[in-house]
Amino acid sequence: MNASAFRHFYSYHFAENRNIWDSYVTQLSDAQFMQAAAYSQGSVRDQILHLINVDDGWFSELRGVEPAEPLSPPNLDNSLRPGSERETIRAYWDSVEQHMRAYLAELRDDLLFATPIKEPEEDKDLIVWQVLLHVANHGTDHRAQLLRSLNDLGVKTTAQDYIFYVYDHPIQSDKGRIDEES
Repeated sequence: MNASAFRHFYSYHFAENRNIWDSYVTQLSDAQFMQAAAYSQGSVRDQILHLINVDDGWFSELRGVEPAEPLSPPNLDNSLRPGSERETIRAYWDSVEQHMRAYLAELRDDLLFATPIKEPEEDKDLIVWQVLLHVANHGTDHRAQLLRSLNDLGVKTTAQDYIFYVYDHPIQSDKGRIDEES
């Protein structure tokens, strides 16, 4: 595994996040978007906020910066025109993605074995590649939960399998090493 492989895998992560939003979330009514659910983080909105906040938290730690105050429903202004809450969330998600992409663009193979997290104590021994795998795995888990929630709301969804992304975004490789982004 090398830094280029992580960049490719995160391109998949970002593409699937955008697909969930563009293909499914945008077609929900505001009531569906915020409909309470007993499983995991709750509504579609709350699942998405959790996914964004976790991505931002971990990548802030990797970058050595203080994580932003998590975006949460009480911080959103629901008194504006319908759909404006989603615009705020999408803009926040885009900002988090930009920070993640900037970090990944600078990532080198030797940095994958660093332990940059100083706080909290339980995370100080985590190696960069472990955190990167955790964040991507966490995203896959919550997208799967979102797909189920969307299905329950009557939205027809499709698979998010990484291999389908690979079929559409082949990489140049030499002995399993990724040399170039597609």
